[in-house]
Amino acid sequence: MPTDFTSQAVTAGTGTPAPIRKRRRTAAAPRVILYLILALFCVYYLLPLCVMVVNSLKPLGEITAGGMMALPEQWTLAPWSSAWSTAQVGVDATGLRPYFVNSILMVVPAVAISTILGALNGYVLTKWTFRGATLLFGLVLFGCFIPFQIVLIPMARMLGLMGIAGTVPGLVFVHLVYGIGFSTLYFRNYYAAFPTELVRAAQIDGAGFFTIFRRILLPSSGPIAVVCIIWQFTNIWNDFLFGASFSDFDSQPMTVALNNLVQSSTGVKEYNVHFAGAIMAALPTLLVYVVAGRFFVRGLMAGSVKG
Repeated sequence: MPTDFTSQAVTAGTGTPAPIRKRRRTAAAPRVILYLILALFCVYYLLPLCVMVVNSLKPLGEITAGGMMALPEQWTLAPWSSAWSTAQVGVDATGLRPYFVNSILMVVPAVAISTILGALNGYVLTKWTFRGATLLFGLVLFGCFIPFQIVLIPMARMLGLMGIAGTVPGLVFVHLVYGIGFSTLYFRNYYAAFPTELVRAAQIDGAGFFTIFRRILLPSSGPIAVVCIIWQFTNIWNDFLFGASFSDFDSQPMTVALNNLVQSSTGVKEYNVHFAGAIMAALPTLLVYVVAGRFFVRGLMAGSVKG
């Protein structure tokens, strides 16, 4: 008599074969362990941010009393107001507001110009090649790995000769020069995979250099442009060395002003104000990654770091 293997394998009342149920349980166990590990990492990395946020919303007395890890008994936005407009920074009680504006005025043009120039360089080095293009690209790439400290004295001398030392335009120029190498690398590797036949066909139709760039390559450069913008924005906004070396008191960026805010405190440290200022300094880059983080990953996978 033939044996009904299916009926023997089905557990009463479930309708699911026993071997399948066993495999499901076996596959689910590693996934649960993986989720637990990821949750621990999330807690580990988010705990400092949570401590900063909580302590920036409580009076200083609660912090000095030993309640740094506890939730505020009295919620207040006074530390944020003080860090923004009334905290002692340098010699004047101006808060971080003017220096936040300095960082915006520095970051926006530096990122925009370096991205455009990087796109043009990548276009020339891939679709309008010339003798020595490989050597030129190697020199540009070499510039990406020069330590910041080596260029401080030559850059200070150059800014003085140009008459923009200690100004926001001077900081824009510094970050522009240092960012062109990275933006060129991104766009060059991205355009290397772009079909050259389209460029040749446009040339046959009479399209010129900038027409091809504007109508053919630039519309397809969205993913790599996002990668370049996020990379440049993060590096320039978080920079401290160039800001401390090439700025005066009126042109200091946010990172330098935050350091001065912490160092200018005398007597009892206003930890709640310092935490609020640190969150203000980190908030723009955090928002950029939250809003455009998925596009950053797509741009990387589209070929920006290949080659």
